[in-house]
Amino acid sequence: MKAIVDLEWMVQYLSKEEDAPTLEESEDAFKKWRHLVNVRPPKAISEEYLEHEDRFLKANNNQEEAVALEDLTPVAGDNIYLWKGDITTLAVDSIVNAANSELLGCFIPNHNCIDNIIHTKAGIRLRLACHEIMTEQGKKEPVGKAKLTPAYHLPANYIIHTVGPTASGRVTRINQKLLAQTYQACLEMADRNQLESIAFCCISTGVFGFPNEPAAEIAITTVRDYLIDHETDLKVIFNVYEDEDEAIYQKKLIKGDA
Repeated sequence: MKAIVDLEWMVQYLSKEEDAPTLEESEDAFKKWRHLVNVRPPKAISEEYLEHEDRFLKANNNQEEAVALEDLTPVAGDNIYLWKGDITTLAVDSIVNAANSELLGCFIPNHNCIDNIIHTKAGIRLRLACHEIMTEQGKKEPVGKAKLTPAYHLPANYIIHTVGPTASGRVTRINQKLLAQTYQACLEMADRNQLESIAFCCISTGVFGFPNEPAAEIAITTVRDYLIDHETDLKVIFNVYEDEDEAIYQKKLIKGDA
């Protein structure tokens, strides 16, 4: 009940901000709130709002149902795991966000991309933190790099943000190299910050247009080579959401087709 009160309070607060969009009355309170935070620019917000958001997300994200590394079983050696589910429920050291070059999260209201879901569930502080990083950088985020932020209200400790290549269904040598660099940059970021585990989403597939099977092959090959070359104990989780991706990764990881 308290979560509903907090949710309705936040909708009222955000609706009164300058340039707030007009919402459909038919939308439920959660969709209204998500709409408002998705389109909100990275600007200062009151401590009172953050108190309401903290309470709401703590209740809504239900971290008691989080999945820890100990709940998973390695599928290749001792360091590589495959897990199908919502990456925002993983209680690991870091999860990877497939971001765009603005690195501020998805601004499309209630969009179902991983960038939107991560920012929504982490809370407004995440966009503000990303804005600080991008302001200091002074330019858009290049493909194949990585940035680290706290995960805020997610059960993971950190989020590693990376921009993968756009393939539009056509795989080129440049796209292959850039996708490998993206995975490499995330692994290096995790090791540099002494993180023990990292969960990868399927970078550059979906709206970025990289075909699923070659994307998986590049991901697996890059991770395997990195673990061998760097003699690291880093635990790597390949997180998939669709049955098709799960079948591809099982084939390449368990049957050794990569």
